[in-house]
Amino acid sequence: MNDQEYMRMALRLAERGAGWVSPNPLVGAVIVKNGRIIGQGYHERYGELHAERNALASCTEDPRGADMYVTLEPCCHHGKQPPCVDAILEAGIRRVAIGSVDPNPLVCKKGIQILRDHNVLVKENVLREECDRINQIFFHYIQTKRPYVTMKYAMTMDGKIAAYTGASRWITGETARRHVQEQRHRNRGIMVGIGTVRADDPLLTCRMEGGRDPIRIICDSKLCTPLTSQIIQTARDVPTVIATCCTDAKKHTAYQESGCQIIVTEEKDGHVDLPTLMERLGEKQIDSILLEGGGTLNWAALESGIVQKIQTYIAPKLFGGRTAKTPVEGTGFPTPADSVLLKNTTITRIGDDLLIESEVDSHVHRDR
Repeated sequence: MNDQEYMRMALRLAERGAGWVSPNPLVGAVIVKNGRIIGQGYHERYGELHAERNALASCTEDPRGADMYVTLEPCCHHGKQPPCVDAILEAGIRRVAIGSVDPNPLVCKKGIQILRDHNVLVKENVLREECDRINQIFFHYIQTKRPYVTMKYAMTMDGKIAAYTGASRWITGETARRHVQEQRHRNRGIMVGIGTVRADDPLLTCRMEGGRDPIRIICDSKLCTPLTSQIIQTARDVPTVIATCCTDAKKHTAYQESGCQIIVTEEKDGHVDLPTLMERLGEKQIDSILLEGGGTLNWAALESGIVQKIQTYIAPKLFGGRTAKTPVEGTGFPTPADSVLLKNTTITRIGDDLLIESEVDSHVHRDR
């Protein structure tokens, strides 16, 4: 096996931490000696051992003189765990192959330099694109202190998210719906608007076996979420945040007594100020949000520039209907030149449906 093959093994290990290590990165490590894999590990839970230390702890023989393959630059600072570079040096690892450089200012290139200063051979950028890709969320969060927002919606091939009657269950098939539950597990937060709560009375939990419930975030500018809704009734069991422009402390009390946290922002165009909300959520270590809103909130999110990625599930169905709802409503952009541009698009078949994923070209969006 070569460097790329060992790094692919480390990538597969890293993915096992998805949904559990937030707001830390996904990291996997493989240790090889004399052509044999003698240790492997990954970052399993936030606050627990990092991948390098887990891999060293699993070694079946002395790792002195071995090679380590790690998807992200080893840390060199004290956080919830001691520096991984110390463990690598103490173990006598001869060579370290690294996928991504850690953009965290506390680490960036410093971990690599410490290893080299102690005569450890370091090879950088092994499968860097793949290693960067699994940590899009971490890279965005560590550099901006704001959550990475993925706008997700399901629609028919004629662009409808519901029939003209408002009926929307179900647009996609069971396989695609299972995939959505995996996305809920992977993202630390899930956000909808008051319109969705009123129309669907959703739980917004993760229904994947062994999955982790995201923190529920409701954008409710006037603070009128029904106290009888499933979200409020279960707020003591599943962390729930209500973002509002309402400053009436007395009105807050009923929600707080139900277990909700309240975040108050300034009013912007009659609604919650979304960029400010992202800053406040980032302070709570919410590094990623799955936006499952309706057309109104989706438009506001795009217009305010908080969205990094679009996930569109497309079902082979046609609903028709002049008044049937579409994924993005609002005022809309006046010309094609003003639109939000997308890039790095991929298409995946999921059962009978298609999943189209694109990144928002934020540079173009800012400069419109």
